[in-house]
Amino acid sequence: MQIREIVGAIQNIEVIAKGSSVKIRKKLQKLHGRGNWRKMKGIAEVRLSDNSVRLCEILWFEAHGIGKKHIKVKHYL
Repeated sequence: MQIREIVGAIQNIEVIAKGSSVKIRKKLQKLHGRGNWRKMKGIAEVRLSDNSVRLCEILWFEAHGIGKKHIKVKHYL
């Protein structure tokens, strides 16, 4: 299922990788621009494409001034 929106705040935010450890850094720079890209994870309630709301562990990439990109669900909790 695809994420339509994040409902509420993201909790337990952690950095998984940053800098050259982000394996798709070149793809992110090509699509969204240069930045200090970091791969992040956290727990949030998300509204899915079937309009249901579930608590999930989510992953995303972010850079200062660019924001969160490529948000996806890792696990349903």
